[in-house]
Amino acid sequence: MIKKYTCKNGVRIVMEHIPTVRSVAIGVWIHAGSRNENETNNGVSHFLEHMFFKGTKTRSAREIAESFDSIGGQVNAFTSKEYTCYYAKVLDEHAKYALDILTDMFFNSTFVEEELKKEKNVVFEEIKMYEDTPDDIVHDMLTKATYETHPLAYPILGTEQTLETFTGDMLREYMKDHYTPENVVVSIAGNIDESFVQIVEQYFGNYEGTTNREQVHNPSFHPNKVARKKETEQAHLCLGFKGLQMGDESIYNLIVLNNILGGSMSSRLFQEVREQRGLAYSVFSYHSSYEDTGMLTIYGGTGSQQLDMLYETIQQTLDTLKDTGITEKELLNSKEQLKGNLMLSLESTNSRMSRNGKNELLLKKHRSLDEIIESVNSVTKTDVDTLIRDMFTDEFSAALISPNGELPKGISQK
Repeated sequence: MIKKYTCKNGVRIVMEHIPTVRSVAIGVWIHAGSRNENETNNGVSHFLEHMFFKGTKTRSAREIAESFDSIGGQVNAFTSKEYTCYYAKVLDEHAKYALDILTDMFFNSTFVEEELKKEKNVVFEEIKMYEDTPDDIVHDMLTKATYETHPLAYPILGTEQTLETFTGDMLREYMKDHYTPENVVVSIAGNIDESFVQIVEQYFGNYEGTTNREQVHNPSFHPNKVARKKETEQAHLCLGFKGLQMGDESIYNLIVLNNILGGSMSSRLFQEVREQRGLAYSVFSYHSSYEDTGMLTIYGGTGSQQLDMLYETIQQTLDTLKDTGITEKELLNSKEQLKGNLMLSLESTNSRMSRNGKNELLLKKHRSLDEIIESVNSVTKTDVDTLIRDMFTDEFSAALISPNGELPKGISQK
Protein backbone atom coordinates (compact mmCIF):
# COMPACT_ATOMS: atom_id res chain seq x y z
CA MET A 1 0.00 0.00 0.00
CA ILE A 2 1.22 3.48 -0.91
CA LYS A 3 1.12 6.04 1.88
CA LYS A 4 1.56 9.77 1.40
CA TYR A 5 2.70 12.41 3.88
CA THR A 6 3.03 16.16 3.40
CA CYS A 7 5.55 18.08 5.48
CA LYS A 8 4.60 21.47 6.91
CA ASN A 9 6.75 23.20 4.27
CA GLY A 10 5.03 21.36 1.39
CA VAL A 11 7.53 18.58 0.63
CA ARG A 12 5.64 15.39 -0.14
CA ILE A 13 6.78 11.93 0.95
CA VAL A 14 5.39 8.75 -0.60
CA MET A 15 6.27 5.38 0.86
CA GLU A 16 5.48 1.83 -0.22
CA HIS A 17 6.32 -0.87 2.28
CA ILE A 18 7.44 -4.12 0.59
CA PRO A 19 8.27 -6.62 3.35
CA THR A 20 9.26 -9.42 0.93
CA VAL A 21 12.49 -7.73 -0.22
CA ARG A 22 15.76 -6.76 1.48
CA SER A 23 16.38 -3.56 -0.49
CA VAL A 24 15.20 0.04 -0.29
CA ALA A 25 15.04 2.52 -3.17
CA ILE A 26 15.02 6.23 -2.31
CA GLY A 27 14.40 8.92 -4.90
CA VAL A 28 14.36 12.70 -4.56
CA TRP A 29 12.13 14.04 -7.35
CA ILE A 30 12.09 17.69 -8.39
CA HIS A 31 9.45 19.21 -10.66
CA ALA A 32 12.04 20.96 -12.83
CA GLY A 33 13.61 19.93 -16.11
CA SER A 34 14.63 21.38 -19.45
CA ARG A 35 11.09 22.70 -19.93
CA ASN A 36 11.74 25.17 -17.10
CA GLU A 37 14.77 26.66 -18.85
CA ASN A 38 15.22 29.45 -21.38
CA GLU A 39 17.49 30.07 -24.34
CA THR A 40 20.32 31.38 -22.15
CA ASN A 41 20.38 28.67 -19.48
CA ASN A 42 19.31 25.62 -21.53
CA GLY A 43 21.00 22.57 -20.02
CA VAL A 44 21.23 23.92 -16.47
CA SER A 45 18.87 21.25 -15.04
CA HIS A 46 21.07 18.46 -16.41
CA PHE A 47 24.33 20.19 -15.42
CA LEU A 48 23.03 20.73 -11.89
CA GLU A 49 22.28 17.01 -11.70
CA HIS A 50 25.94 16.34 -12.57
CA MET A 51 27.25 18.84 -10.03
CA PHE A 52 25.36 17.21 -7.16
CA PHE A 53 27.90 14.40 -7.37
CA LYS A 54 30.94 16.69 -7.35
CA GLY A 55 31.30 17.39 -3.65
CA THR A 56 29.56 18.85 -0.62
CA LYS A 57 30.73 20.80 2.40
CA THR A 58 31.73 17.54 4.11
CA ARG A 59 32.25 15.02 1.27
CA SER A 60 34.40 15.12 -1.85
CA ALA A 61 33.19 13.66 -5.15
CA ARG A 62 35.32 10.58 -4.51
CA GLU A 63 33.91 10.16 -1.00
CA ILE A 64 30.34 10.31 -2.35
CA ALA A 65 31.14 7.52 -4.81
CA GLU A 66 32.99 5.47 -2.21
CA SER A 67 30.15 5.90 0.29
CA PHE A 68 27.79 3.89 -1.89
CA ASP A 69 30.40 1.43 -3.13
CA SER A 70 31.34 0.63 0.47
CA ILE A 71 27.80 -0.56 1.24
CA GLY A 72 27.19 -2.32 -2.08
CA GLY A 73 24.64 0.29 -3.08
CA GLN A 74 23.80 2.11 -6.28
CA VAL A 75 23.39 5.84 -6.79
CA ASN A 76 22.46 7.74 -9.92
CA ALA A 77 20.36 10.56 -11.34
CA PHE A 78 18.57 11.60 -14.52
CA THR A 79 16.99 14.69 -16.02
CA SER A 80 13.94 14.80 -18.27
CA LYS A 81 11.88 17.51 -19.93
CA GLU A 82 9.73 18.07 -16.84
CA TYR A 83 11.55 16.63 -13.82
CA THR A 84 14.87 15.62 -12.30
CA CYS A 85 15.49 12.65 -10.00
CA TYR A 86 18.37 11.67 -7.71
CA TYR A 87 18.09 8.14 -6.39
CA ALA A 88 19.81 5.33 -4.56
CA LYS A 89 19.15 1.63 -4.04
CA VAL A 90 20.70 -0.06 -1.02
CA LEU A 91 20.20 -2.91 1.42
CA ASP A 92 17.47 -2.07 3.93
CA GLU A 93 20.01 -1.84 6.76
CA HIS A 94 21.75 1.04 4.94
CA ALA A 95 18.63 3.10 4.13
CA LYS A 96 19.33 5.91 6.63
CA TYR A 97 22.97 6.14 5.54
CA ALA A 98 21.92 6.45 1.88
CA LEU A 99 19.33 9.10 2.75
CA ASP A 100 21.96 11.07 4.65
CA ILE A 101 24.23 11.19 1.58
CA LEU A 102 21.42 12.09 -0.84
CA THR A 103 20.34 14.86 1.51
CA ASP A 104 23.90 16.14 1.80
CA MET A 105 24.11 16.29 -2.00
CA PHE A 106 20.78 18.10 -2.20
CA PHE A 107 21.42 20.75 0.43
CA ASN A 108 25.19 21.09 0.70
CA SER A 109 26.72 20.79 -2.77
CA THR A 110 29.42 23.43 -3.10
CA PHE A 111 29.73 23.96 -6.88
CA VAL A 112 33.38 24.99 -6.59
CA GLU A 113 35.00 26.50 -9.69
CA GLU A 114 37.51 23.68 -10.18
CA GLU A 115 34.78 21.03 -10.22
CA LEU A 116 32.56 23.20 -12.45
CA LYS A 117 35.33 23.42 -15.01
CA LYS A 118 35.98 19.67 -15.01
CA GLU A 119 32.32 18.76 -15.19
CA LYS A 120 31.67 21.17 -18.05
CA ASN A 121 34.25 19.23 -20.01
CA VAL A 122 32.52 15.98 -19.08
CA VAL A 123 29.20 17.28 -20.41
CA PHE A 124 30.93 18.66 -23.53
CA GLU A 125 32.04 15.09 -24.18
CA GLU A 126 28.54 13.82 -23.46
CA ILE A 127 27.17 16.21 -26.10
CA LYS A 128 29.83 15.05 -28.60
CA MET A 129 29.03 11.42 -27.83
CA TYR A 130 25.38 12.18 -28.47
CA GLU A 131 26.29 13.78 -31.82
CA ASP A 132 27.98 10.50 -32.74
CA THR A 133 24.71 8.58 -32.26
CA PRO A 134 22.34 9.74 -35.03
CA ASP A 135 19.68 7.27 -33.92
CA ASP A 136 19.46 9.37 -30.73
CA ILE A 137 19.87 12.85 -32.21
CA VAL A 138 17.04 12.35 -34.68
CA HIS A 139 14.55 12.16 -31.80
CA ASP A 140 15.72 15.56 -30.52
CA MET A 141 15.40 16.90 -34.05
CA LEU A 142 11.81 15.67 -34.17
CA THR A 143 10.98 17.34 -30.85
CA LYS A 144 12.52 20.59 -32.07
CA ALA A 145 10.57 20.42 -35.34
CA THR A 146 7.33 19.68 -33.51
CA TYR A 147 7.47 22.25 -30.72
CA GLU A 148 9.60 24.92 -32.46
CA THR A 149 10.46 27.69 -29.96
CA HIS A 150 8.61 26.22 -26.96
CA PRO A 151 10.90 25.07 -24.10
CA LEU A 152 9.81 21.45 -24.70
CA ALA A 153 11.91 21.68 -27.85
CA TYR A 154 15.13 22.38 -25.92
CA PRO A 155 17.72 19.58 -25.75
CA ILE A 156 18.08 18.26 -22.20
CA LEU A 157 21.88 18.40 -22.41
CA GLY A 158 21.85 22.02 -23.51
CA THR A 159 24.49 23.29 -25.93
CA GLU A 160 28.21 23.94 -25.73
CA GLN A 161 27.45 27.67 -25.90
CA THR A 162 25.04 27.73 -22.95
CA LEU A 163 27.10 25.27 -20.93
CA GLU A 164 30.13 27.54 -21.15
CA THR A 165 28.26 30.32 -19.30
CA PHE A 166 27.23 28.29 -16.24
CA THR A 167 28.55 29.43 -12.86
CA GLY A 168 28.05 28.33 -9.28
CA ASP A 169 25.86 31.36 -8.65
CA MET A 170 23.68 30.47 -11.64
CA LEU A 171 23.18 26.94 -10.30
CA ARG A 172 22.28 28.24 -6.85
CA GLU A 173 19.84 30.75 -8.34
CA TYR A 174 18.17 28.02 -10.40
CA MET A 175 17.85 25.86 -7.30
CA LYS A 176 16.36 28.78 -5.38
CA ASP A 177 13.71 29.25 -8.08
CA HIS A 178 12.86 25.62 -8.79
CA TYR A 179 14.07 23.28 -6.03
CA THR A 180 11.37 24.64 -3.72
CA PRO A 181 9.50 22.49 -1.18
CA GLU A 182 6.25 22.30 -3.19
CA ASN A 183 8.28 21.04 -6.17
CA VAL A 184 9.94 18.17 -4.24
CA VAL A 185 8.75 14.61 -3.69
CA VAL A 186 10.74 12.01 -1.76
CA SER A 187 9.72 8.51 -2.83
CA ILE A 188 10.70 5.40 -0.87
CA ALA A 189 9.95 1.78 -1.71
CA GLY A 190 11.21 -1.38 -0.06
CA ASN A 191 11.61 -3.06 3.28
CA ILE A 192 11.10 0.01 5.42
CA ASP A 193 8.47 1.01 7.96
CA GLU A 194 6.64 4.25 8.63
CA SER A 195 9.18 5.42 11.18
CA PHE A 196 11.48 6.16 8.26
CA VAL A 197 9.10 8.93 7.19
CA GLN A 198 9.96 10.85 10.34
CA ILE A 199 13.65 10.65 9.44
CA VAL A 200 12.92 11.97 5.93
CA GLU A 201 10.86 14.79 7.43
CA GLN A 202 13.74 15.77 9.71
CA TYR A 203 15.89 16.29 6.62
CA PHE A 204 13.39 17.82 4.18
CA GLY A 205 10.55 19.20 6.29
CA ASN A 206 12.02 22.49 7.44
CA TYR A 207 13.75 24.20 4.55
CA GLU A 208 12.02 27.15 2.96
CA GLY A 209 11.51 28.42 -0.55
CA THR A 210 9.27 30.48 -2.77
CA THR A 211 5.76 29.13 -3.24
CA ASN A 212 4.88 30.57 -6.64
CA ARG A 213 5.34 28.03 -9.44
CA GLU A 214 6.09 29.72 -12.73
CA GLN A 215 3.40 29.86 -15.40
CA VAL A 216 3.91 27.17 -18.03
CA HIS A 217 2.77 27.81 -21.58
CA ASN A 218 0.98 25.09 -23.49
CA PRO A 219 2.91 23.99 -26.56
CA SER A 220 1.43 23.84 -30.05
CA PHE A 221 1.96 20.85 -32.37
CA HIS A 222 3.67 21.89 -35.61
CA PRO A 223 3.77 19.38 -38.51
CA ASN A 224 7.25 20.46 -39.65
CA LYS A 225 9.61 18.25 -41.63
CA VAL A 226 13.38 18.61 -41.20
CA ALA A 227 16.44 16.77 -42.48
CA ARG A 228 20.16 16.84 -41.73
CA LYS A 229 22.99 15.64 -43.92
CA LYS A 230 25.51 13.61 -41.95
CA GLU A 231 28.03 10.92 -42.79
CA THR A 232 26.24 7.85 -41.47
CA GLU A 233 25.87 4.24 -42.50
CA GLN A 234 22.07 4.44 -42.25
CA ALA A 235 19.23 6.85 -42.78
CA HIS A 236 17.43 7.49 -39.49
CA LEU A 237 13.78 8.50 -39.81
CA CYS A 238 11.35 9.69 -37.14
CA LEU A 239 7.67 10.51 -37.60
CA GLY A 240 5.70 12.32 -34.90
CA PHE A 241 1.93 12.37 -34.38
CA LYS A 242 0.03 14.43 -31.84
CA GLY A 243 -0.59 12.28 -28.77
CA LEU A 244 -2.20 12.62 -25.36
CA GLN A 245 -1.16 14.50 -22.28
CA MET A 246 -0.39 12.78 -19.01
CA GLY A 247 -3.55 11.76 -17.17
CA ASP A 248 -5.79 11.88 -20.26
CA GLU A 249 -8.78 9.56 -19.87
CA SER A 250 -7.88 7.83 -23.16
CA ILE A 251 -4.25 7.14 -22.20
CA TYR A 252 -4.76 3.38 -21.80
CA ASN A 253 -6.29 3.20 -25.29
CA LEU A 254 -3.07 4.78 -26.57
CA ILE A 255 -0.84 2.46 -24.55
CA VAL A 256 -2.63 -0.54 -26.05
CA LEU A 257 -2.41 0.98 -29.53
CA ASN A 258 1.31 1.70 -29.26
CA ASN A 259 1.96 -1.88 -28.24
CA ILE A 260 0.15 -3.12 -31.33
CA LEU A 261 1.78 -0.59 -33.65
CA GLY A 262 5.44 -0.77 -32.68
CA GLY A 263 5.93 -1.52 -29.02
CA SER A 264 6.77 -5.22 -29.22
CA MET A 265 8.26 -7.95 -31.41
CA SER A 266 4.79 -9.00 -32.53
CA SER A 267 3.82 -5.43 -33.41
CA ARG A 268 2.77 -4.53 -36.93
CA LEU A 269 5.78 -2.34 -37.65
CA PHE A 270 8.27 -4.92 -36.41
CA GLN A 271 6.61 -7.69 -38.39
CA GLU A 272 6.11 -5.69 -41.61
CA VAL A 273 9.33 -3.68 -41.70
CA ARG A 274 11.80 -6.13 -40.21
CA GLU A 275 10.42 -9.64 -40.39
CA GLN A 276 8.54 -9.52 -43.71
CA ARG A 277 10.67 -7.07 -45.73
CA GLY A 278 14.01 -7.03 -43.91
CA LEU A 279 14.25 -3.25 -44.23
CA ALA A 280 15.54 -2.42 -40.76
CA TYR A 281 17.18 -3.88 -37.71
CA SER A 282 15.60 -1.29 -35.45
CA VAL A 283 12.01 -0.12 -35.88
CA PHE A 284 9.65 0.82 -33.08
CA SER A 285 7.12 3.31 -31.76
CA TYR A 286 6.69 4.97 -28.37
CA HIS A 287 4.54 7.63 -26.74
CA SER A 288 5.80 10.62 -24.74
CA SER A 289 3.30 12.20 -22.35
CA TYR A 290 3.83 15.64 -20.87
CA GLU A 291 1.69 17.71 -18.53
CA ASP A 292 -0.25 19.36 -21.34
CA THR A 293 0.58 17.52 -24.57
CA GLY A 294 1.98 14.30 -25.96
CA MET A 295 3.55 12.79 -29.07
CA LEU A 296 3.60 9.32 -30.56
CA THR A 297 6.89 8.69 -32.36
CA ILE A 298 7.75 6.10 -34.99
CA TYR A 299 11.44 5.39 -35.63
CA GLY A 300 13.15 3.31 -38.28
CA GLY A 301 16.77 3.04 -39.42
CA THR A 302 17.72 1.68 -42.83
CA GLY A 303 20.16 2.09 -45.73
CA SER A 304 19.67 5.28 -47.74
CA GLN A 305 18.68 3.33 -50.84
CA GLN A 306 15.81 1.74 -48.88
CA LEU A 307 14.53 4.90 -47.20
CA ASP A 308 11.63 5.41 -49.61
CA MET A 309 10.56 1.80 -49.14
CA LEU A 310 10.79 2.12 -45.35
CA TYR A 311 8.59 5.22 -45.32
CA GLU A 312 6.14 3.62 -47.76
CA THR A 313 5.89 0.51 -45.57
CA ILE A 314 5.26 2.59 -42.45
CA GLN A 315 2.51 4.55 -44.22
CA GLN A 316 0.96 1.36 -45.59
CA THR A 317 0.93 -0.06 -42.07
CA LEU A 318 -0.83 3.05 -40.77
CA ASP A 319 -3.29 3.08 -43.68
CA THR A 320 -4.20 -0.55 -43.02
CA LEU A 321 -4.77 0.23 -39.36
CA LYS A 322 -7.04 3.15 -40.30
CA ASP A 323 -8.96 1.10 -42.87
CA THR A 324 -9.51 -2.14 -40.96
CA GLY A 325 -8.59 -1.35 -37.36
CA ILE A 326 -6.95 -3.78 -34.96
CA THR A 327 -7.93 -7.42 -34.51
CA GLU A 328 -9.46 -8.91 -31.38
CA LYS A 329 -6.38 -11.11 -31.07
CA GLU A 330 -4.08 -8.07 -31.14
CA LEU A 331 -6.24 -6.37 -28.53
CA LEU A 332 -6.12 -9.38 -26.21
CA ASN A 333 -2.38 -9.97 -26.68
CA SER A 334 -1.56 -6.30 -26.08
CA LYS A 335 -3.57 -6.21 -22.87
CA GLU A 336 -1.94 -9.35 -21.53
CA GLN A 337 1.52 -8.06 -22.39
CA LEU A 338 0.87 -4.76 -20.63
CA LYS A 339 -0.45 -6.50 -17.54
CA GLY A 340 2.53 -8.86 -17.56
CA ASN A 341 5.00 -5.98 -17.83
CA LEU A 342 3.22 -4.21 -14.98
CA MET A 343 3.37 -7.27 -12.74
CA LEU A 344 7.05 -7.87 -13.49
CA SER A 345 7.89 -4.25 -12.71
CA LEU A 346 6.40 -4.70 -9.25
CA GLU A 347 9.29 -7.03 -8.41
CA SER A 348 11.71 -4.09 -8.53
CA THR A 349 11.90 -1.57 -5.70
CA ASN A 350 13.44 0.91 -8.15
CA SER A 351 10.44 0.60 -10.48
CA ARG A 352 7.98 1.08 -7.65
CA MET A 353 9.87 4.06 -6.28
CA SER A 354 9.97 5.63 -9.74
CA ARG A 355 6.30 5.01 -10.49
CA ASN A 356 5.20 6.44 -7.14
CA GLY A 357 7.50 9.45 -7.33
CA LYS A 358 6.49 10.38 -10.86
CA ASN A 359 2.77 9.91 -10.17
CA GLU A 360 2.90 12.10 -7.09
CA LEU A 361 5.02 14.77 -8.75
CA LEU A 362 2.97 15.13 -11.94
CA LEU A 363 -0.48 13.71 -11.19
CA LYS A 364 -0.73 14.01 -7.39
CA LYS A 365 -2.60 10.70 -7.27
CA HIS A 366 -1.88 6.98 -7.13
CA ARG A 367 -3.93 4.22 -8.69
CA SER A 368 -3.97 0.73 -7.22
CA LEU A 369 -2.86 -2.28 -9.23
CA ASP A 370 -6.48 -3.43 -9.49
CA GLU A 371 -7.55 -0.02 -10.82
CA ILE A 372 -4.83 -0.05 -13.48
CA ILE A 373 -5.69 -3.58 -14.58
CA GLU A 374 -9.35 -2.62 -14.75
CA SER A 375 -8.46 0.33 -17.00
CA VAL A 376 -6.42 -1.92 -19.30
CA ASN A 377 -9.17 -4.54 -19.42
CA SER A 378 -11.81 -1.92 -20.23
CA VAL A 379 -10.09 -0.86 -23.48
CA THR A 380 -12.22 -1.96 -26.45
CA LYS A 381 -11.52 -2.45 -30.15
CA THR A 382 -13.79 0.51 -30.89
CA ASP A 383 -11.79 2.71 -28.50
CA VAL A 384 -8.51 1.90 -30.22
CA ASP A 385 -9.89 2.09 -33.78
CA THR A 386 -11.35 5.54 -33.06
CA LEU A 387 -8.02 6.73 -31.65
CA ILE A 388 -6.21 5.43 -34.75
CA ARG A 389 -8.40 7.47 -37.08
CA ASP A 390 -8.04 10.59 -34.91
CA MET A 391 -4.29 10.34 -34.48
CA PHE A 392 -2.83 9.19 -37.79
CA THR A 393 -3.68 12.12 -40.02
CA ASP A 394 -1.61 14.05 -42.58
CA GLU A 395 -0.66 16.48 -39.80
CA PHE A 396 2.55 14.82 -38.65
CA SER A 397 6.11 16.00 -38.10
CA ALA A 398 9.21 14.27 -39.41
CA ALA A 399 12.96 14.31 -38.86
CA LEU A 400 15.70 12.60 -40.84
CA ILE A 401 19.45 12.14 -40.61
CA SER A 402 21.05 10.54 -43.66
CA PRO A 403 24.15 10.73 -45.87
CA ASN A 404 22.35 12.89 -48.45
CA GLY A 405 19.88 14.69 -46.18
CA GLU A 406 16.97 14.07 -48.54
CA LEU A 407 13.56 13.24 -47.08
CA PRO A 408 11.80 10.18 -48.52
CA LYS A 409 9.38 10.60 -51.39
CA GLY A 410 5.99 11.63 -50.09
CA ILE A 411 7.38 14.03 -47.48
CA SER A 412 7.94 17.63 -48.50
CA GLN A 413 10.45 19.55 -46.40
CA LYS A 414 9.28 22.59 -44.42
